[in-house]
Amino acid sequence: MIELLKQLCELDGASGNEDAVRAFILSQIDGFCRWEVDALGNILAHKKGKNPAKHRIMVDAHMDEVGLIITHITPDGFLHFKTVGGIDTPVLLFHRVRFAGGFYGVIGGKPIHLTTGEEKKKLPKIEQLTIDIGAASAEEAAQKVSVGDVCVLTGETVQNGTVVKAKALDDRVGCAVLITLLKEESDFDFDASFSVQEEVGLRGARVAAHHLNPEFALVLEATTAADIAGVPPEKQVCRLGEGVAVSFMDGATVYDRVLYQAALESGLPVQPKRGTSGGNNSGAVHLSRDGVRTLALSVPCRYIHSASCVADVRDMEAQLCLARWMIRQIADGQLS
Repeated sequence: MIELLKQLCELDGASGNEDAVRAFILSQIDGFCRWEVDALGNILAHKKGKNPAKHRIMVDAHMDEVGLIITHITPDGFLHFKTVGGIDTPVLLFHRVRFAGGFYGVIGGKPIHLTTGEEKKKLPKIEQLTIDIGAASAEEAAQKVSVGDVCVLTGETVQNGTVVKAKALDDRVGCAVLITLLKEESDFDFDASFSVQEEVGLRGARVAAHHLNPEFALVLEATTAADIAGVPPEKQVCRLGEGVAVSFMDGATVYDRVLYQAALESGLPVQPKRGTSGGNNSGAVHLSRDGVRTLALSVPCRYIHSASCVADVRDMEAQLCLARWMIRQIADGQLS
């Protein structure tokens, strides 16, 4: 699965521009399941299992990643931008970005020897940052870039032991697991969605859930891990290498208690996500139609929404094993 993950992370797919990711996923799952692409760009798939499921199950992972969108070109060829999804300013400073045309830029700012004493005490606002593509004028920049074009932060994918560093681990880890589930034999039928535009408001999953009309849903995600220097133990929401993180509540969802407890008692590498901030596609899925019993299964990820996300392969394998186990339990009527 790690090679599949590397291929997925190398693809660029900011929210609303998931075309390359979608094409790759379709090349992987075609022939292993029935699939269609809806008007918004979600991939909706049906996996035929050895047995019909007693309950309709949806498994979701989002294809999109955070990025930047160009809003203005200055007379001297620099590009103003807004973020697509949540990105902290420190992540942006002096970082390389890649556009769909295959060319690069750098997010510029004042070097430290040009900043005043007061400027050194605070971060610049995003409005003060620009992307430098080496153009000397607006006319020269316009030969490559237009207002509305999108780029992403770039980062090399590397593996050190069980740890992987890459861009877009949120949520290409979930995509890799869901592809794997669709390509292997399944004991029971289930539906899957590779959804778009999660980073800008859970939009694709809302449409996908309405179409698939599940009774139960599993949302495969990556979530913030705070097991880093300077963070006290009680603030470390989840930790790398300790298994898939299951949520009891966050800013968008109060999760199904039966599913949550079953995951903790599964005997697989699982840890509770000890925090209630943020949200994911569960927030849209569980409110679809008459309501959907939902659980999020998340891979802990350090430095999320950056070009240097860090996660542990063992947690990804735990996510795969738990998703497979939960599908069987729900489909067989063991969880109700």
